[in-house]
Amino acid sequence: MHQLLLQSSSFAPAVAEIWLMFAICVLLLIEVFAGARHRGLTATLTLVALAVGAALTARYAQVPQRTLLFDGTFLADELAVVLKLAGFLLVAVALLYSRAYLEQRNIQRGEYYILALTALLGIFVLISAGSLVTVYLGVELLALSVYALVAFDRDSGVSAESAMKYFVLGAIASGTLLYGMSLVYGITGTLDLTTIASQLQGPLNAGVVLGLAFIVVAVAFKLGAVPFHMWLPDVYEGAPTSVTLFIGTAPKIAYFALTLRLLAQGLAGTEAEWTRMLAALAVLTLVVGNVVALVQTNLKRMLAYSTIANVGFIILGFVAGTPDGYAAALYYTFAYVLVALGSFGVILLASAKGFEADKLDDYRGLQRRDPLLAAAMMVLMFSTAGVPPFIGFWAKLRIFQALWESNHLWLVLVAAAMSVVGAYYYLRIIKLMYFDEPAGELPHAPREAGVRFALGVNAAAVLALGIAPGPLLDLCARLIH
Repeated sequence: MHQLLLQSSSFAPAVAEIWLMFAICVLLLIEVFAGARHRGLTATLTLVALAVGAALTARYAQVPQRTLLFDGTFLADELAVVLKLAGFLLVAVALLYSRAYLEQRNIQRGEYYILALTALLGIFVLISAGSLVTVYLGVELLALSVYALVAFDRDSGVSAESAMKYFVLGAIASGTLLYGMSLVYGITGTLDLTTIASQLQGPLNAGVVLGLAFIVVAVAFKLGAVPFHMWLPDVYEGAPTSVTLFIGTAPKIAYFALTLRLLAQGLAGTEAEWTRMLAALAVLTLVVGNVVALVQTNLKRMLAYSTIANVGFIILGFVAGTPDGYAAALYYTFAYVLVALGSFGVILLASAKGFEADKLDDYRGLQRRDPLLAAAMMVLMFSTAGVPPFIGFWAKLRIFQALWESNHLWLVLVAAAMSVVGAYYYLRIIKLMYFDEPAGELPHAPREAGVRFALGVNAAAVLALGIAPGPLLDLCARLIH
């Protein structure tokens, strides 16, 4: 008990956020005074800062049990520690994959790495949100950083257009979230999520249901669920591929945490209402995501609709409304971001100066030109399609199991049918790489041994976690229960 009180009164559980704020300030100063002379210095120091942050988090952020700090605004538990360590890893690998791409397009500037760190700080604030204020602070810090990243290539009109669309729709979603939270606050009289959960028991009045509807709409927008998905394909296609890689991975962990902290924990008493809302959104998301992906010719746009379809599976975990369902959603989130990291990494490594490698035709005969990239992409596509023994198979199976146990048989049938549809466009990429003739002479991508090794490890992890799924499944179950 003494140890718990000691840790609760210290800043140790917030070491990840404190370190990131310190690193951002130091890197800004370094970029101002030394960035022009040493172009890659900020990039290297950012990776060092991420490694140090992960080490500090693993060493000092552990707490014996769920603990509220800073007047209830900051929640520390084992789930937060694991998600923050995952965030450090994902951002580090995303920046490692992106370095050559940024150099080729003359956008290797220190501001890119500062914005990536501020986005990561927003992710961490969301992960440890214990109050409606902290939730909104994390959402906005992450969103504003990502808006700037999408528009980072100032010479590209498409990038600026995508950022403007994202900003306008994101501002509407933020207003929707704020309005919903204000209704809940007005009825309960508290901002603390734990207190809100204890007060919203029993019959609900119309004000709570209305506030809940606004909150669900905002959460659906952030996740990219249909019909609030309009921004996602345009942003994925129009943003620089390095930014698409970033926003397609680490923020997904934040939005899982947003759904868990806000809906499953903070609004636990309204579970019957929001699970029905999410069930309708999940079905729409699965159908639209998979069907529209069939007709795409741009790989980034196809992966955007694939993201939408995969978000449908994550939402299904919450529809189950049980701890097993939430654990299945967490496992699916980990599986998806690992595969997305590698998939966009392949696009980055296949690109060259003046060549984005974002068309499906660019991958015809890839196995002859670059066997490593083709093998990695094959593993990643098999996993996303849900083919055993890859991690994607177990992720889908756990969602099906959670839905079956919670008596949602009709959702199992819909999800299974859409998985079959989705398998077509994933397997089509493998067919293009291994069985089609190359579509003319394509520019040779630079071959960086270290980055290609990281991609190989990424693909190997997708296979290894599928062959031995037990440890990660057990971890997810322990974090939620």
